[in-house]
Formats: sequence, C-alpha cells, structure tokens
Amino acid sequence: MPKYIYDPLYLFINGAWLEAGERDTAAVINPADGAILGRLPLASAADLDLALNTARDSFQLWRHTVPAERARILRNAATLMRDRAEHIATLMTLEEGKPLTESRDEVLRAADYFEWFAEEARRIDGRVVPANRPGVQQLVKKQAIGPVAAFTPWNFPAITPARKLSAALAAGCSVILKPGEESPATALALARCLDDAGLPKGVLQIVFGVPDMVSAQLIASPVIRKVAFTGSIPVGRLLSERAAAGVKPITLELGGHGPVLVFEDADIEAAATGGAANRFRGTGQICISSTRFLIQRGAYDRFVERFVEATKKLVVGNGLAPDTQVGPLANPRQLAKMESLVEDAIEQGATLLAGGKRMAGPGYFFEPTVLAKVPMGARIMHEEPFGPIAVLRPFDTMADGLAEANRLPYALSAYAFTRDARTALDVGDGLEAGMIGINQYRIIATELPFGGMKESGHGSEGGAEGIAHYLTNKFISQI
Repeated sequence: MPKYIYDPLYLFINGAWLEAGERDTAAVINPADGAILGRLPLASAADLDLALNTARDSFQLWRHTVPAERARILRNAATLMRDRAEHIATLMTLEEGKPLTESRDEVLRAADYFEWFAEEARRIDGRVVPANRPGVQQLVKKQAIGPVAAFTPWNFPAITPARKLSAALAAGCSVILKPGEESPATALALARCLDDAGLPKGVLQIVFGVPDMVSAQLIASPVIRKVAFTGSIPVGRLLSERAAAGVKPITLELGGHGPVLVFEDADIEAAATGGAANRFRGTGQICISSTRFLIQRGAYDRFVERFVEATKKLVVGNGLAPDTQVGPLANPRQLAKMESLVEDAIEQGATLLAGGKRMAGPGYFFEPTVLAKVPMGARIMHEEPFGPIAVLRPFDTMADGLAEANRLPYALSAYAFTRDARTALDVGDGLEAGMIGINQYRIIATELPFGGMKESGHGSEGGAEGIAHYLTNKFISQI
C-alpha cells in the first residue's frame, strides 16, 4: 500500500493558520495501525477569547453581505471541495478509518450541502402584513441570529460540519466550529476551501481543545447567540444546560438505536443484504444506522440466514485498501465497549451467529457481529452500540413490532420493509423517529431535513428547514 501524506494541523482563528507553538497538543492516531499521524494544537483560553472577539466583529460584516455574494462564495467552496475530493477523502480515511469509497462519497455530499445552502441564502425572505389601521406598514424580516458555536464529532468529519457551516454561513452568521479531535484534518480542509473561495477573514474559526473547557467558555460568552451540536445524549444534555443559562437556542442531533421492522411480505433478500451493508457501513459508528432488526416470525429464519451470509462476506481492513468494506473502530475505548456488549448479551442468553471478537494485529478492528434472539435484559437492547454489532429479534404483530421499535428514548431513524401499501402507511405513521425509510436504507439527502425526536434531539439540519435555526424574526411596524 503506498504511503499517503497527512496535512499539517492548525487552529484557524482571525484568518490565520496557527501552529502548535507553545500550545498543548494531542496526538491524532490512525485507527488502522495505531500510528501517530500528527500533533493537533489545542486552543488556550486566550485563543478562544480571540476567536470570540473575531466572530463578534466579523458578524457585522458578514450579516450585511448581500445574499448573492454569500451564495457565490459558498458555491465556489463547493467547487473546490469537489476538485480536492480525493485528497480530503484520503485525509478522512487516514484519521477516521472508513473505506476510501465512503470517504469520497462523504466529501461530495458535503459539497452538495454548500451548494444547496448557497441557493437557500438567496431565498431568505420576509413578508408584508396588511395593517388594521390606515397609514401603517407592517413588515416581518428574517435576519441572521448572530455568531454560532458549533460542535461536531469524529465519525462524519466532513458532512456533519458541512451541514452546520453551510446553513449558518448562508444565513449570514459567523461561526466558531470545534470538530472532533480524532479527525481534525478533514474539517481543516473544508475550512481551507472556504478560505480559498473568498470567505472574509474571521467569519469562520476552527478550534480544538479539551471539549469541556472549550464548550463552557464559548457557550457562556455573550458573543454566542446560537449553539449547534452533534454527538452523544449525555453531552447534549450538558450543552443544553449551558445554552439555557444564557437563554440561547440550541440544535441537537444526538444518538440513535435504529429499529428495522421486516414484515413477512417484504422482499427478504433486499431487507437482509441491504441491512447488513447498512449496519456495518462506517463500522457501525453512524447515529442513523440500523441496529435492531425486528423480523416478523414467519420471515425470521429466512432473514437471519441471508443476513448472516451477507455479514460473513464483508471484507474488513485498512480503509485505504481498495477491497475494504469495513474499517477499524475509532479508538480502543470502542473496542472495549464492543467486547463488553457481546459478552453481556451472550451471558444473558443471546446466540452469536457471526463475529464477536476483536481481530488480531495492529489497529482497532472488531469483527462484524450478529447476535440473534437477544434477551430484553441485555445491555445492547437499551444502549446504542455505535459499533459493528447487529441485533436480531422476532416479533408477531405490527403492534408488537411498533411497541418494541418505539420502546427506547432514542428516536432518530427507523426503517420498515413491506410490500403492502396499507402496512407501509400505518408503520410510517406509527414509528417514532425523525427520519424513516420504507423499503430502503438510504434516506439522507441535502434537500431533506435531518433530525430526531425524543432524546435523539430537536431541530433539523438540511433541507429548507436547515437554515431556519440560524435566522431570527423581526417585526417592524411603521407609520
């Protein structure tokens, strides 16, 4: 396998690319072999103050930049992302581990968000409301809410920042983004595209650091008017509390434990083979991934046979290898968690049909794992695994299936397979989830809202809905 060059790592503040210097640093590890890719500079309190002051000042410039100019810059950035897609995808695979084919697709979809919201910038409008008094003009205007603090995780280091940055910048907001420290080069590469596309200096800042310290300082600052977060439910709760202290709106996209209802009349081949591919894509480290496969009893044995067969055919390895379909986990903590969940399920009485253990050699590899007839007392029936483990259980009636699918506080994504139109309508209405796929697993598109319900968060990113959270309504009554 050829050697690949990993970009230098910086902070990006006030239009300058800041090296580590005397700052503390953190190692960025290649999860496929454990090698250190680079040293990431961590922002100090003074760095964060500079980022906040810059975001405050640049907001006054950017909010008054006409929408057509904001759109032009975002479109130019999207073009640069596509031009640089191979390089950015390679960075992503080196630091995050996913197969290069998935990384390429993610970069191109991230570019799509910038292009989509470039057009949304031109569609920000208001309205004139007829008055009930003569000589009065009543206007409702939508304006940028203000500087934004955005926090994104390591698992989708291009598309998750892209959803936040593209919408916020299109609305006229300045942004301070803290990406996940495990995969920093991808977000920096997006920032480089925006910088080269002509985004005014200081409108975007990229910072890294100790997450608790960074979030506390940014959210507490009166400069920040809006918070956006993608990550775990416990951290989402914490950031919600911090935002509430300043009465600041927050958009949350949190965890999931996606149920799949497979009815007896479904295309079992498509549901099973597609389900295995979907479950183990991204090594299962995807919040909208299908995790709990609930199969109507009459189709259970057929589904299990095809699902296990498809799982065992998956090629696990370094994401840079052309035949790899499943890469490594992000870190050793994830490996330990997978082992613990599998051990607990088997002790509770689950049947192990495939995988079940970490793989020998360097890197953080865990076999794609299938657990059947998992008892309700097993931890994995209640906790989001966020790794390459699939859970299979039978159900009898639609009511039974919906009860289990909706049992958990997670409500991000859900899926169902049936050939019956009435069943499709009923299950679409009955599933509690922000995003639902019927007879398909690929449900995400730039033109559609992305978000969950219950403890999986609130607010949507993407689609026409995505820009609304970065705008505020102003009512003007004039004589």
